[in-house]
Amino acid sequence: MELKNRNEMNPQFTWDLSPIFADTAAWEAAYAEASALVEEIPTLKGTLGNSKENLKTALDKIALTSEKVELCYVYTFLLKSGDNGSAEYQSLQARGISLYVKMQTALSFLDPELLSIPEETLSAWMASDELALYRFLVENVTRARPHTLSEKEETLLAMLGDAANIPSDNFDMLESVDMTFPKITDEKGEEVTLTHGNFGVYRESKDRRVRKDAFEAYFGEFKKYIHTFTSMYTGSVKFDTFFADARKHESACHAALFGGNVPVSVYDSLIAAVHDAFPAMKRYIELRKKVLGLDEIHMYDLYSPLVESVDYPMPYADAKELVKKALLPLGEEYQTLLDKAYSEKWIDVYENKGKTTGAYSCGVYGVHPYVLLNYTDTLDDAFTLAHELGHAMHSYFSAREQEYINADYRILVAEVASTVNEVLLTKYLLATETDPARRAYILNHFLEGFRTTLFRQTLFAEFERKAHDLHKAGTPLTAELLNEVYHDLNAAYYQGAVVDELQDIEWARIPHFYRAFYVYQYATGFSSAVAIAESILSTGDASNYLRFLSTGGSDYPLEELKIAGVDLTKPETVSNALKVFDSAIGELEELLLK
Repeated sequence: MELKNRNEMNPQFTWDLSPIFADTAAWEAAYAEASALVEEIPTLKGTLGNSKENLKTALDKIALTSEKVELCYVYTFLLKSGDNGSAEYQSLQARGISLYVKMQTALSFLDPELLSIPEETLSAWMASDELALYRFLVENVTRARPHTLSEKEETLLAMLGDAANIPSDNFDMLESVDMTFPKITDEKGEEVTLTHGNFGVYRESKDRRVRKDAFEAYFGEFKKYIHTFTSMYTGSVKFDTFFADARKHESACHAALFGGNVPVSVYDSLIAAVHDAFPAMKRYIELRKKVLGLDEIHMYDLYSPLVESVDYPMPYADAKELVKKALLPLGEEYQTLLDKAYSEKWIDVYENKGKTTGAYSCGVYGVHPYVLLNYTDTLDDAFTLAHELGHAMHSYFSAREQEYINADYRILVAEVASTVNEVLLTKYLLATETDPARRAYILNHFLEGFRTTLFRQTLFAEFERKAHDLHKAGTPLTAELLNEVYHDLNAAYYQGAVVDELQDIEWARIPHFYRAFYVYQYATGFSSAVAIAESILSTGDASNYLRFLSTGGSDYPLEELKIAGVDLTKPETVSNALKVFDSAIGELEELLLK
């Protein structure tokens, strides 16, 4: 069926952006006001250290400007998401981005100027009630003092910024633009051209021949360019190491985790805990092998569904009610907010021509969050609804309880609220669903979350750690060495599976490696969410979790998680989540092997 144009969609199922701006004329007025505020920012330069009063005046003006500019940008982002083909919306978003970049450029003086204020003076000022609002922001800047260089040195490092992005930019161009993939024959015997987009579809095929052909064709293309990918990744590792060394960090890993005030021990503890759970993953691999009826299980067999497609229609109206019931343990206020999200049109539900694909949640400070879906009436879509509403409620509580300057939460905690909702939905379905096929389908979905998020992302994290350590030790990063490291990790993480030679080069397709030591946060976030959901269900008390949702960016992520009862400095958080994985395997074994 042909997609409708945006203006043909039923407004009952599109979001209402009028609470942000009534129309584009109102946006134009706000844009003019925000632009004028941005023009005033340079006048603040050189005044911050004159007095406590000057510092407060400057920070107040910067916070106000940032809030106004962000509102202008977010409105255009949401408008264009609904209809990317609109020339008007394209133009508005371009202006929104331009204004945001202009503000960021104008604010480049802020951190160096804060650091230029004598430490004792700044500490005394920040202890005052007048500056309490900005205490955490300033502390987060000043704790970087040992890793901040002279003005000339900082200028030189800044000048390297564009060059440092070259490895990532080259990866994007080679992987997304220059590379092409051959044709394979699909399940119907028809020739189809493999793409990045449909590779995932064919990798999940019930037809093993199709899975194998897609795997070999896809990674065969990466093999052709493996030395180029190696050169690009090595360049990225070298830049990471250079910047870490220049700023006197112990390592590139330490430098990457420093921003969130996360000790490297948390990173290493995650890896150690997952290693301890290798027997559980081996058990899951063996279950897959038996259910799929294979003599040997290869890496291209890991994505094939264990359960035949089940009849599980989920119209949007039913999904809304299902999510509400599943999230009852979060309390009455959470239920009321879900009703508001549904009735006040926070959610853009169905696909239309030109609409952004996938799903996301976007917080809008001073208004309310918005959620974009492309709903197709499946159970997976209901999980997506629960997931995105988790993000939305995190944004809502944070914005309600925090001033703008402290409302934005960090990536380490960002996936916690969304995954808590998914776990609660899974547990609700397992508690209420009696059909064995459906129960098996739900358990398979749950276990794949563990495999692809907790195990796979930790494997990625360990690969990054090993690659950077090898470079730091003076070992050249060759294609052969990186392939060997990745092979050995796959053999360790997926014991019982055959690690094919082409699997060894999968590392070359991971864009996150160009943002070093980032992916571990997906694994810690997933572990934290499982721990929180299990605690809520066992105690019936969600109060500490709701307090956590209200912290926004007012503290460091590890401290915020402790409010919810999660301590990532202790390995028990991850290991306890992995016990849930092991238990779920047992449940699925009972359903599929009896």
